[in-house]
Amino acid sequence: MIGIICAMQIEADGILALCENKEETVKYGMTFTRGTLCGKELVVVVCGIGKVNAAMCAATLINDYQPSLVMNSGVAGALSPVVSIGDIVVGTKAVEHDMNTTALGDKQGEVSFPTGKVLFFECDAAASRLLAEVCAGLEDTKTVSGIVASGDVFISDRSKRQLLNDRFGALACEMEGAAIGHVCVCCGVPYVILRAISDDMDENKGMDFVKFCALAAKKTVRAVKEFVMHIDNNALMR
Repeated sequence: MIGIICAMQIEADGILALCENKEETVKYGMTFTRGTLCGKELVVVVCGIGKVNAAMCAATLINDYQPSLVMNSGVAGALSPVVSIGDIVVGTKAVEHDMNTTALGDKQGEVSFPTGKVLFFECDAAASRLLAEVCAGLEDTKTVSGIVASGDVFISDRSKRQLLNDRFGALACEMEGAAIGHVCVCCGVPYVILRAISDDMDENKGMDFVKFCALAAKKTVRAVKEFVMHIDNNALMR
């Protein structure tokens, strides 16, 4: 089973429309929709915006549905001119860019655990490779693999975006991926991040973010369908 977490309804609607045999269960205010896509079992859920919402959702999904893989799908802002509106970023790892205990001598973004400290939460390598491959086959779509930076702030200022790229080498910023990765890594569940760029380093060039968000969400829906069609039942699912 694949668990798919989206922050906003607009990001999940297209995926849900493709699913068959749907059953809904509400848990802690979140609607978990279980169904099938291309003969594969999925659970799709909208977690809400932000790291706490995302972490709570991921923990509930893992505890109640035992997915073999968790995918965080949605939109993101560009942190580099390498990617622009409509391009896709497949996460290789994620960082909580707003985690800050530098006053204690830690690195910006570093998370402390009883067993040590972690800066980046690694995505599942096999799932990320497959996702990048299927996205590269989408029409009129540029796909880049790289680091995703997550934080509880919507970053629109170009200089702040550039800072995140300089500090972490990240290609995209959003508000959920690293929190989902944090939970998945702690629980031993593979995860992957799929992001379509909804706003670029030129601050949307005067166009509306919501419009871009809808356009970008269409890209992620196509990518999710292709990924599910090509995923190896024996390698990544149980």
